[in-house]
Amino acid sequence: MTNLSNQEYLIKLANTKMPFGKYKNYDLINLPEHYIVWYKNKGFPKGTLGKMMALVYELKLNGLEDLIRKLKR
Repeated sequence: MTNLSNQEYLIKLANTKMPFGKYKNYDLINLPEHYIVWYKNKGFPKGTLGKMMALVYELKLNGLEDLIRKLKR
């Protein structure tokens, strides 16, 4: 992760939007599961966005996305 605390990072994840593509401006946590799985197979983007998308994948895989939605500002 970055120099953010885990809590700050999760709050940032809750408020980050997809910057491009078919689901532009969707909250990352609200991206459709099939889209996240497609990226998992294709390869997530480089950098922070890719790391956040990989975390969204893990959260969705484990049914934990509601924990992030509760952090939305």
